[in-house]
Amino acid sequence: MSSNIIDMNGIIKRFYIGTPNELQVLNGIDLHVKNGEFISIVGQSGSGKSTLMNIIGALDRPTEGEYVLNGRLISSMNDNELSAIRNREIGFVFQTFNLVPRSTALMNVELPMLYAGLPAKERLRRSIGLLELVGVDDRLKHKPNELSGGQKQRVAIARAMANDPAIILADEPTGALDTTTGRMVMDLFHKLHREKGMTIVLITHNPELAQETQRIITLSDGNIIDEERLEYMKGAESDRCLRQNKGA
Repeated sequence: MSSNIIDMNGIIKRFYIGTPNELQVLNGIDLHVKNGEFISIVGQSGSGKSTLMNIIGALDRPTEGEYVLNGRLISSMNDNELSAIRNREIGFVFQTFNLVPRSTALMNVELPMLYAGLPAKERLRRSIGLLELVGVDDRLKHKPNELSGGQKQRVAIARAMANDPAIILADEPTGALDTTTGRMVMDLFHKLHREKGMTIVLITHNPELAQETQRIITLSDGNIIDEERLEYMKGAESDRCLRQNKGA
């Protein structure tokens, strides 16, 4: 059995198929990510980074090629099957937080578990535990407009962890945050990787953030043009930074 949690082979993605405007955005991507690995995917605008992210996140299907996530063949699934994969196997963290405005932090974290059919008592227990893990357990009943940007992103990370996903897919997670708060969010990812063994795929245009991961995949014009393995420091300062920045 493969030790990889992500196996992509020959991934091609075309848009406007069969029209004069047909466009090939990914040109046969091979990407393999080990269980528990923390990688980053970087590339300029138009490199195919967002398209690849959408396929990794089961938001879209490849035109050709095979994608296996956590032992399941994603590339041939129908819409309902993809929806179930997104809910159970993938935790999303976006630049824009995507929290439900009228719901408390606690309710936002509970939401994926509600869709997954978990009992109310279990949802409550897990939600409180996850909000404690990310350092916002003192904001359980606060709505998004009562939270700072860093607090919103920490709630979003707790929500991403709700159903114990196979991977966390983080798309520019510090892009809307100031430098100090962004540092705290990255320290939190290191904490999750170190303590929970999470597989994390970070999509970023920031080379400094990419340097903090175990491996950097560089895309250009729909091709992987470089792969750099790094000496990885597992965020030894993360707990201290979380405590210092709890109000961020």
